[in-house]
Amino acid sequence: MATPISIQFNPSILSFPSNPSQSINTKSQFFQPNDKLLVKQKTINSSSRQFSSFLQQLQLHQLGSTRFVALAAAATGVVDTVEDKLPADIHVTEIQEPNSRVRLTVEVPTVVCEDSYRRVIKEFMKRSKVPGFRPGKNVPEDILLGFIGKQNVQKAAVEAILKRTLPHAMSSVTGKAFEDSIRIVTKFAEMERTYLSTNSLRYDVVVDVAPEIKWKPDDAYKNLKVVVELDSDMDAQRVAEKEFIKRHKSLGALKIVTDRGLQVGDVAVIDISATTIEQDGSDAKIIPAAESKGFNFDTEEGDNVLPGFRDSIIGIKHGETKSFPLVFPDSWKQEDLRGVHAQFTVECKELFYRDLPELNDSIAEKLLPGCSSIEEVKQAVLQRCLEVEQAAKDQATDNAILEQLYKMVEVEIPQSLLEEQGRQLYGAQLLQLQANMKLSEQQLASLSSPRAVNEFLETQKENIISIIKQNLAVGDIFTRENLQFSTEELVKEVQNSIEEFQQHQQEYDEDRVKQQVQEVLEGAKVLEWLRENAEIQYITR
Repeated sequence: MATPISIQFNPSILSFPSNPSQSINTKSQFFQPNDKLLVKQKTINSSSRQFSSFLQQLQLHQLGSTRFVALAAAATGVVDTVEDKLPADIHVTEIQEPNSRVRLTVEVPTVVCEDSYRRVIKEFMKRSKVPGFRPGKNVPEDILLGFIGKQNVQKAAVEAILKRTLPHAMSSVTGKAFEDSIRIVTKFAEMERTYLSTNSLRYDVVVDVAPEIKWKPDDAYKNLKVVVELDSDMDAQRVAEKEFIKRHKSLGALKIVTDRGLQVGDVAVIDISATTIEQDGSDAKIIPAAESKGFNFDTEEGDNVLPGFRDSIIGIKHGETKSFPLVFPDSWKQEDLRGVHAQFTVECKELFYRDLPELNDSIAEKLLPGCSSIEEVKQAVLQRCLEVEQAAKDQATDNAILEQLYKMVEVEIPQSLLEEQGRQLYGAQLLQLQANMKLSEQQLASLSSPRAVNEFLETQKENIISIIKQNLAVGDIFTRENLQFSTEELVKEVQNSIEEFQQHQQEYDEDRVKQQVQEVLEGAKVLEWLRENAEIQYITR
């Protein structure tokens, strides 16, 4: 059964750009409301430089600080792609593990190990400056081993074998493996022992691969049914009227009321307190959430307060106090106050009325720059509200669709993808926080610490999983339905994104920008297709 998704229309987001062509940024709608980034980790290919950097790190870690580190590095500098043909085939056993992880058990025969060893000896011989021998000349192996150190040569040989055979071992997962997830899990000391005792090598590699999507049932997205619950406040006509009144009121001056009590249209500065009315006769309790000092109460915005509150204080005068009972409705936003009987006490500290200018075309420019008549102002405000209403409705629809997709797929999410998506979400939130609060270097360092990131990954794990599942489902639909977007769209959006980075003087990776823009366009095309093909029901609450 379709799950209702509710959306509220927030008039505070209304803005009127100076450029009439500006409107809702449809490109960003797909990421609302949780900044959902469509992330696809890069998969490796047979010539990925990742193999080289990975093994270089392993190499330096194993050799440590010795005078032969540079020589060993050079000695293992054999070609690290599949094109480096081996003298014999290696044997690779592939085992599927949970969470889209693959374990590869690699067995390297003696002939490959011996060939790699001879390459290492040759490279050492070429680069070593052995006393009594000219550089580059042949040096007897026993003398070379004594000069370099037999153990150092053995380590270099094992590393050379790893570096040479790993691309071949990974060929079965080419195009599926995530490039930053490859780990050799066999300890280096264990590999050394195997090599010394058998003149062969055996090691295990684990790697995360792109997960497979399983729909429940297959092609479930083609029979999508969603119910979108719209808030009753999502009424462009009513919001436009309120916005027009608000703009008119902003042109008026507040003047003190001296000869009467509060009327609708006035603004009162009041102190509010409240206690419970206990039905069983027990002592009343203070309601902290209802207390307020110096509250500016606009009587024309009475919808924002407890029903009956405004009517209860109409007529109150400056310096006067009124006390009256009210009941919190069952729909009140604070659950613990729903149905509570309360006794309110209100003291009027100040009382003002608005001295508003007459509504005629002479103030149109002040109400909305660029307008020459009151009617033009009303139409412009209404048009903007209609755009916001439609954007909110579209967003509610997209949210409902994504929520349904999440429930329709089964997928084993690899840990590396979970961490990558989580770190991007955390980074986006941190950037937003920095923009809003201007964090100090110390605060930023604290929030960027591994501990803070890991806590976020743990607490937001379910949310991250849901985002990944939605994104994977969207990508699968894009492929299944052979959806496309034009090259012109991609180029335009990439350029817009780059210009935005440059405007804010931020660093960027053009390839990464292009990838993310492509993912956004894919998502937009999928949602457009689903909106056209899904059975969508709108209800108002």
